[in-house]
Amino acid sequence: MIVKTLGRVDYLPTLEAMRAFTAARSADTPDELWLCEHPPTFTQGLAGRPEHLLLPGDIPVVPTERGGQVTFHGPGQVTAYPLVDLRRLGIYVKEYVFRLETALIQTLESYGVTGLRVAGAPGIYVRPAEPGAHAALAGPVDPADPFRGLAKIAALGIKVSNHRTFHGLALNVAMDLQPFQRINPCGYAGLETTSLDKIGVSTDWSTAAGRLAERLSAQLTP
Repeated sequence: MIVKTLGRVDYLPTLEAMRAFTAARSADTPDELWLCEHPPTFTQGLAGRPEHLLLPGDIPVVPTERGGQVTFHGPGQVTAYPLVDLRRLGIYVKEYVFRLETALIQTLESYGVTGLRVAGAPGIYVRPAEPGAHAALAGPVDPADPFRGLAKIAALGIKVSNHRTFHGLALNVAMDLQPFQRINPCGYAGLETTSLDKIGVSTDWSTAAGRLAERLSAQLTP
């Protein structure tokens, strides 16, 4: 897998470049992983509903073809775009999503943080009150508050075209979280979001991006 660190780049040209790469690639094209951060941008997935955009204000909203609802990208967030041929890798979409989440969990583990999956809510969550606790989520989910005691630290939204992936995932490292209050993150009203710095982890963007790239490359290499 070829890893490309793009730095801070505007969202829309990056999206157009992903689309072009995916449309033009052949069975022999090497897979790539693009790492970047974006200026403040809300992105709306295919299932996105306008009522989840509460107060976008001066932050642009970009409709996309990825799955999921609305999320926020901004400085201090590692955004990773795996451009992968699933047929060559020999896996299907469900396994692909599982591997993306596993890479995120492994990255958090390298910082002493326990990442958690929540059934039916793609992405990775942590316990802000005790981010290093190892106890698994247990018991039935409270339908009135399925995210009690949790905060989302990484979002996931993908698109697969002819077995080839684009879009990807975003890990909150050290960022202004206020824009998340202008939306229902991923379609969940009141869902708390957090970032590594808010749970006591001191790291920089390059280090976090490098760790995530290592784990993603290991998960997505045949």
